[in-house]
Amino acid sequence: MVAIFIDWERIKIKGVYRKAFTAFAAVSLLITGSQGVLAATVAKPPVSIVLDGYPLRFPIEPISINGTNMVPFRAIAEALRISVVWDSAKKTITATKTLQGKAKTVVLQLNKKQARVNGAPVELLAAPVNKGGNTLVPLAFFSAQFGAGVAWNGLTRTVTIQSPVEDIYTMAYYAMSSFKERGYIHALDAVSFGWSRINQDGELILDGKDFYWPQAAGAITPENIVAEAASDGKTPYFMVFGTDGTGEVTKLLSDPNLSAKAVDSIVQTASDKGFKGVAIDFEGLGLTGDRKLAQQQFTAFIQKLYAKTKPLGLKISLALHPLNGAYHGYDYKELAKLADELVIMAYHYESGESPEPMNRVDEGIRLALAQVKKEQLMLGISFGSENAQTVNDKIGLAKRYGLKGIALWRLGLIGDEAFQQMKRTIVLE
Repeated sequence: MVAIFIDWERIKIKGVYRKAFTAFAAVSLLITGSQGVLAATVAKPPVSIVLDGYPLRFPIEPISINGTNMVPFRAIAEALRISVVWDSAKKTITATKTLQGKAKTVVLQLNKKQARVNGAPVELLAAPVNKGGNTLVPLAFFSAQFGAGVAWNGLTRTVTIQSPVEDIYTMAYYAMSSFKERGYIHALDAVSFGWSRINQDGELILDGKDFYWPQAAGAITPENIVAEAASDGKTPYFMVFGTDGTGEVTKLLSDPNLSAKAVDSIVQTASDKGFKGVAIDFEGLGLTGDRKLAQQQFTAFIQKLYAKTKPLGLKISLALHPLNGAYHGYDYKELAKLADELVIMAYHYESGESPEPMNRVDEGIRLALAQVKKEQLMLGISFGSENAQTVNDKIGLAKRYGLKGIALWRLGLIGDEAFQQMKRTIVLE
């Protein structure tokens, strides 16, 4: 507000009272009118779409038709992994998706308020429309037909979507303090048992200070846990950990004799102990020095491992630093030719933020997808930095990009609250 003070007595003496009043009225009108114009021209904030806690890119802004919120169909459908087919002749969209074993096919037609769901007619709140080459459909459609939770916040102009519960591949790491959560194994697809490491001499050991073969807990032995996981249809991996903090991994990778010896020991242990695969978690490569050489040496090691595991039918899982992190000793593209799956450790960022920044995780996924097909990629999620409220946001990114699944670090850190929260977005049973 602008305040104007006028000395009426001085104006009156000069005999210009009426002119001054007229001028004052004009100025007042100008100011208040300008404020009205400014208020009228202040643009509303743009509409945003948030899927599973993270903004979704979309080609056109949602609109409202007679009170019904209309959203761009293809952008949301593809993010929910709904198959979309456009028939330009009939002006129809056919959307299909299987949720928890049940297939659903929905056919929409432009400017027609009636859809067909698995052949049966269903009325929509509004007919799909075309705007700028994009088809917009009622927001409620995604909730009604594909089980997504949807909401509209008029104050912030935000469309919020919670993806439906899906059955995706889930693995967890089992370390030295994981025994208390071994009961969660039944809900997983795979478990990577971290009971060995590479020591400072570049050798595989099972008796380190932090990674070692556990002692039996009464009648429960490590072998029993592995065997029960396998008999329950889970894939137990023998995980080998190594860190290049003092150069031990580089020492292993650069010495052909050490590499050959380590590979033989890894494969022999995995085979003797009843594992169905080998998981390699060699961390810290490529921070400095010749990064290309580090990539070549690590890939060569995995090639040796592949040659030994393939005849035995053992799978290979690789936990790798993210491509947008500080370590660059991992050639995703070449490693994908050898491994069954690559786990993006999207929690090894130098920022130290907790929870992990969603934009960094999103970027890490997209960089990996530029080199590796999505069916081979898993998103690593660490409960060292995530919690019951944030873990589903990360899972949502794995679902959005259609990755093979998620890998949780680790059993012993998850907790019942987070485990129950995850059931709201993925099948765990």
